[in-house]
Amino acid sequence: MTIRLYDTSARQIRDFTPIIPGCVSIYLCGATVQAAPHIGHIRSGLDFDILRRWLLHRGYEVTFIRNVTDIDDKIISKSADQGRPWWAIGYENERAFNAGYEALGCLPPTYEPRATGHVPEMIEMMRALIDSGHAYAADGNVYFDVRSYPGYLALSNQELDNLRQPEGEGETGKRDPRDFAMWKAAKPGEPSWETPWGRGRPGWHLECSAMAHKYLGSRFDIHGGGIDLVFPHHENEIAQSKTFGDEFADYWMHNAWVTMSGEKMSKSLGNSVLVSEMVKRWRPIVLRYYLGTPHYRSTIEYSEEALREAESAFARIEGFVQRVVEKAGKAGVAPAADVPPAFAEAMDDDLGVPQALAIVHTTVRQGNAALSADDKEAAVARLAEVRAMLGVLGLDPLDDHWAGAEGAERGADLHGAVDTLVRLVLEQREAARARKDYAAADAIRDQLQQSGLAIEDTPDGPRWTLC
Repeated sequence: MTIRLYDTSARQIRDFTPIIPGCVSIYLCGATVQAAPHIGHIRSGLDFDILRRWLLHRGYEVTFIRNVTDIDDKIISKSADQGRPWWAIGYENERAFNAGYEALGCLPPTYEPRATGHVPEMIEMMRALIDSGHAYAADGNVYFDVRSYPGYLALSNQELDNLRQPEGEGETGKRDPRDFAMWKAAKPGEPSWETPWGRGRPGWHLECSAMAHKYLGSRFDIHGGGIDLVFPHHENEIAQSKTFGDEFADYWMHNAWVTMSGEKMSKSLGNSVLVSEMVKRWRPIVLRYYLGTPHYRSTIEYSEEALREAESAFARIEGFVQRVVEKAGKAGVAPAADVPPAFAEAMDDDLGVPQALAIVHTTVRQGNAALSADDKEAAVARLAEVRAMLGVLGLDPLDDHWAGAEGAERGADLHGAVDTLVRLVLEQREAARARKDYAAADAIRDQLQQSGLAIEDTPDGPRWTLC
């Protein structure tokens, strides 16, 4: 089956045909490093990591660019408030983002360019757009003339007459209030770079147009980002890049938000949950399951209850993996070469991860049934399929990334502690059965089940798993 993806620009799911057969080029708008990441920030990285993993599984060579916006109004404002250099704030938070991506198992990008490293490319783009009449300089600023590009607002499906362009302080000299800043004139005490139009600093939109062109050329396959970037950021990128002469992206993909109480998770709203704090409370692989398994275009409403449900669901998968490894050894349970057809069909259909995950759980149930029947060969075969599917989702607990992770060690310690406590209770149940007090034995079993534990009586004694 052909991979099909929802294209925001077409407002429909389209067959995916790469520009170069066998190769896929992706540009993902990465972090603006004005603060440490919350789980809403990291969701975008996770969703596009799954896309990349699926493309790799399908045999494509993938070039994946994820930029870093290391200069913008918020970084400069924080620099003034904290009395620290802007670049120190940016670098500190860039490292925090990379630590978050790493903790949750995202593959590193092919290239991760910083905006401040590409000012010459930005100047080149501005010069070409000024020369062609699509941009103009005023009061040290450089603006894009939105009326010069007839396709403006096609991505966000807005009307130009109703447009209210976000505007920053000091954006003077505009011919039309709807024009947007490509370059901002220098202010006292702020970072700046020399240009033919005076010293200043880049506008947010120009950065990505310049970096996408440098690393992926005039045309590439997929441009991604959060749904909140459709306007103004992606709309303005398109205007700049296409009037510069680039064909730009063939497909536009956008992931939905993580919300709290119905609002987008945001530092400014004070409702964010930092990744650095979350990984202290939850195993990183569980966070990945929680953030990565809903469909990328569906909103995730954050709650502790939902995280606990994700933890229980993943524990059922992990429990099956551990049981088969106990019987066959880790060396005897390599991932299958391919995934089950139903899983592939779901992933090919606009990354249908929820449907694909249902196949994972079905296969786990089949594997558990094989274990109960003492059919080791069938159990190992099901685990091979499960590992192949989990590998695509970045959730294989036997992968070296998770096997050596601190979170996995904490999880193993916790499992051991729970196992000790449960076995003490099971000993009391066995004692009740030995004295033929079956009512007490059944009550203990029922209490364990109410706590989320399933008890299975085997020839080797009782075994517990999470329900």
